[in-house]
Amino acid sequence: MSRKPQVLLLSLSIVAALAACKPGDKAADAAKSADSAAPKLTLDESKLPPVNFFQAGDIDAAKNACTDFNGYVNSKWLAANPIPGDRTSWGAFEMLDERSTAVQRQLAEQAAAAKDASGVQKIVGDLWSTGMDEAKVNAQGIKPIESRLAAVDKLTDADSISAYLRDTAAKGEGTIIGFGPEADFKNSDMTIGYASQSGLGLPDAPYYFDADKKKNLADYETHIVNTLKLAGVPAADAAKQAKDVIAFETRLAKVSKTRTELQRDVSLYYNPVTVADADKITPGFSWEEFFKAQGVAAPKTFSLGMPAFHAEWNKMRSDAPIDQWKSYLRFHVIDEASPYLGDAFVQEHFNFYNAAMRGQKQMQPRWKRVLRTTENQAGEALGQMYVQVAFPAESKARMEKLVQNLRDALKVRLENLAWMSPDTKKKAMEKWAAFTPKIGYPDKWRSWDGLSTSRDSYFGNVMAANEFNYKWEMSKIGKPVDKSEWGMSPQTVNAYYNPLRNEVVFPAAILQPPFFDAKADDATNYGGIGAVIGHEMIHGYDDQGSRFGPTGNFENWWTPADAKGFSGLTGQLVDQFNGYEALPGKHVKGDLTLGENIADLGGLNVAYSAMKHATDGTPDPKTDGFTRDQRFFLNFGTVWRRSFTEKELEQRINTDEHAPANFRAIGAPSNMPEFATAFSCKANDPMVRGDGKRIVIW
Repeated sequence: MSRKPQVLLLSLSIVAALAACKPGDKAADAAKSADSAAPKLTLDESKLPPVNFFQAGDIDAAKNACTDFNGYVNSKWLAANPIPGDRTSWGAFEMLDERSTAVQRQLAEQAAAAKDASGVQKIVGDLWSTGMDEAKVNAQGIKPIESRLAAVDKLTDADSISAYLRDTAAKGEGTIIGFGPEADFKNSDMTIGYASQSGLGLPDAPYYFDADKKKNLADYETHIVNTLKLAGVPAADAAKQAKDVIAFETRLAKVSKTRTELQRDVSLYYNPVTVADADKITPGFSWEEFFKAQGVAAPKTFSLGMPAFHAEWNKMRSDAPIDQWKSYLRFHVIDEASPYLGDAFVQEHFNFYNAAMRGQKQMQPRWKRVLRTTENQAGEALGQMYVQVAFPAESKARMEKLVQNLRDALKVRLENLAWMSPDTKKKAMEKWAAFTPKIGYPDKWRSWDGLSTSRDSYFGNVMAANEFNYKWEMSKIGKPVDKSEWGMSPQTVNAYYNPLRNEVVFPAAILQPPFFDAKADDATNYGGIGAVIGHEMIHGYDDQGSRFGPTGNFENWWTPADAKGFSGLTGQLVDQFNGYEALPGKHVKGDLTLGENIADLGGLNVAYSAMKHATDGTPDPKTDGFTRDQRFFLNFGTVWRRSFTEKELEQRINTDEHAPANFRAIGAPSNMPEFATAFSCKANDPMVRGDGKRIVIW
C-alpha cells in the first residue's frame, strides 16, 4: 500500500522487473534448510505455459537484417502474437512472466491448503487465501480503512499534520516523505537514512504542466472524484476535493526533480545533513521526532535529498488550507488501499492507472493480482518456496563459468581502451577486480519472524506485511551494510548492478530461454545471458555507476581529460537514441535512457568477445542455416521481442530509463562491425554506423 520512496535506485537493471521461473529437478540447498518442517512442495510442469525460444521459423524473410534487424528477427512473431487484453505489452519477458505466475499459483495453492503451515508457507498461504476470498473482501467494504480516514478527519493544524506524517511513515504508509535505508555514499560499509521526494499521483512532474499531458491530468481528476465518491463522499464535495488534490500535487510537482534529472544525476539523492541542519530546512518539523517515531535513534547525519522539495511541503503545512491537506491525504489513503478493497474500488483503480494511462483493455484475473501483491509484500518468502522446485543446480554451475568468462573479456577490453589514460585505467581495473557476482538466490534468507498474518482480512495481511517490512528496513540504519542481502527475489526475471556494493546480481528466474539454457550452444547463451552479464558489469562504468569507486564509495577516480572524453562519447549515444522516433512526433529521450544504452552497447561487445574466446579454435557448423556469429546476434534480438499499447509506450517514453525494446534490439548491434560482417551488410545500410558515427565506449 505504501508509496515506495524515490531513494537511490540500486537496481540499474536491464528491464522492468517481471517474475518467472524454470522448472528443475533439484531443490536449492538454501531452501532445504528453510522452513524444513513445512509440507513438501511439488510442481506440475504440464500446467506451465511454454517459454519463448528463438526459432529459425520466426525470421521474416521479407525483411533484411541489415536494414531492419528488429523486424527481421521479431516482426513475424509479434504479428502472430498480439498483446493480450490483460496486458499492455507482450513479448519474451511477458511470456516468462506468465510461466512464473503459473508456478507461483501452484505454490500459493499448496501453501494455502497445507494444514498447520508455518513460516514462509503460512505467510504466503494467508495472503493467497484472504486475497482470493472475493466475497469476504466485498462484504468488508471500506471498513478496513475507516480508522485511517478518521485520522485524516482529525487534522486541525500544522502540528497535527506533522504528527500524521510521522505516524503514517512509521507504519510504512508514508505519502510525502520518501524514507528508507541505504549505504552511505561516502562510507558504503555503513547504512544511513535517506529522505527523498514523493507524493505525486502521476508518473512524473511534467504530467502536471506539459500541454500534451492535459488529458492525463483531466483523467486523473476524474479518477480522484470517482474514488472519493466510492468512499461515501458526496458528489459535489468530491469534485471540490479533487481540485484540492490537483492543486496540492501541482505545487509539489513544481519543486520535484524529474525522472530524467534523477536518472542522470545520482548525487541528487545524497545531501548529508545533521538533524539540526535538517530542522533549518523544515522549520517547525522536528526530524528528531521523526526518527523517534520510526524507531530509529537520531543519527549524527542522514541524507535529505532534494532539499527544496522538503522545504516546500514543510511550508505547505502552514500556508496550505487544512481542508486541502485533508483532501489530499484522504484521497491517497483510499487510492493506495483500493487494490485490496472491494470490486468497485479495484475497478476504478484499474480504469485510471491501467486503462486510461496504459491502454490495458481488461483487468487481469484475481489470482494474478493476488500473486503480484504476494510478491510485493513477501517476495523473498515466496522465493524460498520457488527455489525448492524451480532452480536446477547445473544452471548455477554453468552461470558461474559464464560470469567468469565475461569478467575476463571485460578486463581485456579495459586494458586495451585507447581513449583512457593509464591513471584512470588503473582505477578502472581496481573496480573490475572488486566486482562481486551473485547468482540464483541468497546464501542467507532474511527472517520473517514477527510477521503475523491470518485468514481474517486481506487488507489486514497486506498492511501487516507492509509495516513489518518497513520496520525491518528501519532496523538497518546505523548498522554495517549486510552485503549478503539481495535487492530482488529469486523469481524475478531481471538482473542488476549495485554501485554501492560493486556487485552484479542474477536471480534464478532469468536463467532460462531466451536468456540462458544449460543445454544450448555458446552462441545462443552469450547472445542472451552473456549480454545481460556484460550489461550489468558495464553499469559499473556507465555515466552514473562510474561515479562510484571500487569499494562502492561515491568518488571521482577520473582525470579531467578522461572525464571530458567520456562525456563526449556518451553524448554521441544520446544523439543516436534521440534520433529514434517511437511514436509519430515522439522520440526516445537519449538523456533519460543513457545509462541503459551505455550498458547495452558495452555489454554486447563484452559478450561477443567472451563468446569468441570461449569458442576459439572450434568448428562452426551452421545451425538452421545460421553461423555462430549470426545466432549470437539473433538471440540478442529475440530478447527484445516486445510490443506495447500506444499509451503504454507513450508513458515509457516519458518515464522509463530503458529505451523501447525495438530500439534496444538495433542500437548496440548497429555500432558493431562484427554485426555487419556476420550479415554481409554494406557500408550504407541502416544497421551499419560508419566510422564517423560508430560509437565505442567500453
